[in-house]
Amino acid sequence: MASSAAATTTTNTWIKTTLPSPPTTLKKRFPCNSNSNSNSNAITCSLQTLHFPKKYQPTSTTTTTTTTTTPARETKPVIASPSETKHPLPQSWNFLQKAAASALDMVETALVSHERKHPLPKTADPRVQIAGNFAPVPEHPAQHSLPVAGKIPKCIEGVYVRNGANPLYEPVAGHHFFDGDGMVHAVKFHSGAASYACRFTETQRLAQEKTLGRPVFPKAIGELHGHSGIARLLLFYARSLFGLVDGSHGMGVANAGLVYFNNHLLAMSEDDLPYHLRLTPNGDLTTVGRYNFNGQLKSTMIAHPKVDPVTNDLHALSYDVVQKPYLKYFRFSPNGVKSPDVEIPLKEPTMMHDFAITENFVVIPDQQVVFKLSEMISGGSPVVYDKNKVSRFGILNKNAKDPNGMKWIDAPECFCFHLWNAWEEPENDEIVVIGSCMTPADSIFNECDESLKSVLSEIRLNLKTGKSTRKPIISESQQVNLEAGMVNRNKLGRKTQFAYLALAEPWPKVSGFAKVDLFSGEVNKYMYGEERFGGEPLFLPNGVDGDEDDGYILAFVHDEKEWKSELQIVNAKTLKLEASVKLPSRVPYGFHGTFIHSNDLRKQA
Repeated sequence: MASSAAATTTTNTWIKTTLPSPPTTLKKRFPCNSNSNSNSNAITCSLQTLHFPKKYQPTSTTTTTTTTTTPARETKPVIASPSETKHPLPQSWNFLQKAAASALDMVETALVSHERKHPLPKTADPRVQIAGNFAPVPEHPAQHSLPVAGKIPKCIEGVYVRNGANPLYEPVAGHHFFDGDGMVHAVKFHSGAASYACRFTETQRLAQEKTLGRPVFPKAIGELHGHSGIARLLLFYARSLFGLVDGSHGMGVANAGLVYFNNHLLAMSEDDLPYHLRLTPNGDLTTVGRYNFNGQLKSTMIAHPKVDPVTNDLHALSYDVVQKPYLKYFRFSPNGVKSPDVEIPLKEPTMMHDFAITENFVVIPDQQVVFKLSEMISGGSPVVYDKNKVSRFGILNKNAKDPNGMKWIDAPECFCFHLWNAWEEPENDEIVVIGSCMTPADSIFNECDESLKSVLSEIRLNLKTGKSTRKPIISESQQVNLEAGMVNRNKLGRKTQFAYLALAEPWPKVSGFAKVDLFSGEVNKYMYGEERFGGEPLFLPNGVDGDEDDGYILAFVHDEKEWKSELQIVNAKTLKLEASVKLPSRVPYGFHGTFIHSNDLRKQA
């Protein structure tokens, strides 16, 4: 935990974004030190200073202050105009609004001054959450003909896109890694050549903050805890009351998931509607806007919807932390027509980050991490591990029109942040769920002394007896943290032999990935090398009819010694490196991605 003295400095510490040339020697660890003599709008560290935009600089809704210089011919992201964001620009504020803005800024300054007198927990300290290669980068326009070591397989034609959290502005208080603005990194492949670009997803939230030149929206995890969290909510509501900001058109960051469905690339976080992105012919990205499926979707959608590989339906959940119904299930037909919501009764709002599908069912976890906003009144976090609650899984027919046929099966002390797959075994009256069971369940959100442990597990839900069993898939002697990854998406919801999962060692970094045989428990590892780390491995199948492991693993890898990033392409059968694309910009560790084939790209909306 950061010391109290460090917490009271006027700047947070940050790690480098770019280096003109790597230093000849670097320490194995990059300690960041606060510098009271530095510019108040910069964050300093042992390697470089990253300059953040000044408060209330000239407003513009068509540029990003951290974007690298872009030639005029490059396609720039589409950012919502003032009429679309439905809030007045600072220049057009009336006298009352300007007075309110000044007064509320003074209140915020006093609040920040009070907060800095107390050390932040590791889960909300920017110096921990966004240090090293977790730190943000500027936007990068499409750059082509990148250096490639090895040979890109001929079957890889299209674009690999990966989402991540990338705060545009310096955090003024607590910040969790999940709080950052969404940025998508795209590597386009064509005829053995590759290009790279990265762009912010221009959410309503980001567009307004860029207009104001500062962060004003409360951060869901890093800031909303205890009495200061209540104060920040009240401050935001006060600004809304005077028309200085507008949260009615979404407050999400769209930084977690990506899905390509019905010719739309959608960026998602579970606190908002998806955002529609478009890939340009030259490999760049633009934001089309907040996407409600032509007016059909009127609630949030979680970041892990599932596309059934046989029916091509999209299945999704929506959860609410304030009012009932706390949970809803719905699906979209392949042409984007939404089913009616199925309202699933829950006693309290529960974190529903992920779920699973089988051939006929959706499998919904109702686990022990819950939301209790009342905890803020007593000074705590609203994200709570409820030790008295019994975790369970709900089994619901995919085509259900109401929750009456839903069957709940208890699975005590089971918390899976992600579920990798599920399938039916009718001969046993069972549904098999594959997920990584994490302990402590809330360690991602709340500081604790116990080290996180993520165990790849097989959970069997017996529909006849209503009982469950759970066992680790790999042996205790081979136990490693496996978190973030996937199975062959052509077999999602059907019995699969292999899963490709990130080796989250040393947590939270990823030192490689594992190809796990889900039947035998055999683990084959691919390691990135000394001081090289990555993120989620994406499995790209080589067609539909081949062997289950016939394909390639794509993963961004960052060398913390040379401070350079690349995209590696690994043969999934042999775990041999096929090619490595050298990238012109650092790629921070991030979240989830997908691959869009060139044939599908030609039909994008």
